[in-house]
Amino acid sequence: MATVTKLFDEAEIAQRVEELAGEIAGALPPDLMLVGVLKGSFVFMADLIRALDRTGQTPSVEFVRLSSYGHGRESAGDIALIGDVPAGVGGRAVLLVDDIADTGRSLDYARNLLVDAGARPIWSCALVDKPSRREIDFTVDFVGFTVNDVFVVGYGIDYAEDYRHLPYIGAVD
Repeated sequence: MATVTKLFDEAEIAQRVEELAGEIAGALPPDLMLVGVLKGSFVFMADLIRALDRTGQTPSVEFVRLSSYGHGRESAGDIALIGDVPAGVGGRAVLLVDDIADTGRSLDYARNLLVDAGARPIWSCALVDKPSRREIDFTVDFVGFTVNDVFVVGYGIDYAEDYRHLPYIGAVD
């Protein structure tokens, strides 16, 4: 196992998720559909949905499963849809939620899937953003934390399917 250096602890994450929910509630419609990118977003999505409820929002929830990393630290560059596009997104206001915005390819791919399925309008949210790694022009609308070019794990984010269980976000050394 690699060494993990803590970047954001549980309390910092909880506070930022509450702040994000407030930002989202102030800017987007209350009957929003949240579409999470699996697997990495599942922990963040659960906390964000509960935080949105505390603001009076009534979001519905769907997921889309994509694959891009495999077992490496770098995105393979090829994004693959595993399963189907979520049902019922046509004509809905959607917040696309991911664990991390890195190259921008996964979020762009997922946004295009939702557009093709008729979702309108679509906003994006990422728990962690690494803008220095962006390979395509993609701006995340709502960002939890911005980090430099470090490989992060924890709070649902994995490295070769490990470390998702960590209650904090850390950098792999």
